[in-house]
Amino acid sequence: MARILVIDDDADVRRAIRRHLQSDGHDVVEAPDGKVGVRLFREQPTALVVTDLFMPEQEGLETIRELRRSFKDLKILVVTGAPAGSALDFRAQATMLGAAATLGKPFTREELLGAVNALLALPPHQ
Repeated sequence: MARILVIDDDADVRRAIRRHLQSDGHDVVEAPDGKVGVRLFREQPTALVVTDLFMPEQEGLETIRELRRSFKDLKILVVTGAPAGSALDFRAQATMLGAAATLGKPFTREELLGAVNALLALPPHQ
C-alpha cells in the first residue's frame, strides 16, 4: 500500500494511528512535531501526511505551509482535538493552506481509514 507520515505530539495517538494504518497494509513513519516531520519528509517523502495542529516546536498550520511550499502535490490529512466551531478550530485555515481533509479526534478506525484511502485514491493536484 502507501507510505504515510504521522505527525502528532501525543505518542498514544501516533501509536493508535500507526496500528490502524499498518492493519490496512500501510507503512508508517512517525514524528513528534512538525519540525521533525518536515525533516523526515524531506529525507524520504511519503504518499500522505497525517498531522495534528497543536504541537510544540512547530505546529500543524506552519507544517502544512512549509510542506506545501516545496511539495505542491502532497496529500495532507489534519487530525485535531479542537471542537468544531470553537475558537481553537483551525480546520478551515488548514484546508486553505492545503490540507485535503480533516478529522476530529476522537475518530474511529473506519473514519481514519476511509479518509486516508479516499485521499490516496485522488489524482495529483487535489
